[in-house]
Amino acid sequence: MQRGFSLVEVLVAIVVFSLGVLGLMKLQTTAVRMSTDARQRAEATFLADQLLARMLIADPSTAASFAHKPDGTVSCAPTGAASTNAVVTEWLTQVTATLPRAVAAEQQVVVSTGGAATDVTVRLCWKNAESDTPHRFEITNRVQWP
Repeated sequence: MQRGFSLVEVLVAIVVFSLGVLGLMKLQTTAVRMSTDARQRAEATFLADQLLARMLIADPSTAASFAHKPDGTVSCAPTGAASTNAVVTEWLTQVTATLPRAVAAEQQVVVSTGGAATDVTVRLCWKNAESDTPHRFEITNRVQWP
């Protein structure tokens, strides 16, 4: 009759336990990364909605002045004139302060007026601390004044 554990059994138990702990650490890291990404996307959504709301309460005749770098289709490299509208410049300051490594020149607001309605596309671009791959958020909405 054998009593106790052998050294091999103890080492196998330690290896199995270590693999479990490593798996939990990887799971935690992934959860934190996904949570950060979700928070940044929620902030981008809020910022885009905020600009659309500010545009809705503005004078309809100033709609075209909300356009910021409206040309170009390359992701995070828009071209065209920067907006001089005070609402947009204040909003861009808020974007660069809220989203990590966001640059005002990489944000885009396209305004397409036609009749009583105006189509607005807001494209936000930022990079998080994990990589230099840009994250992009785009929303298109129709602004219609009463």
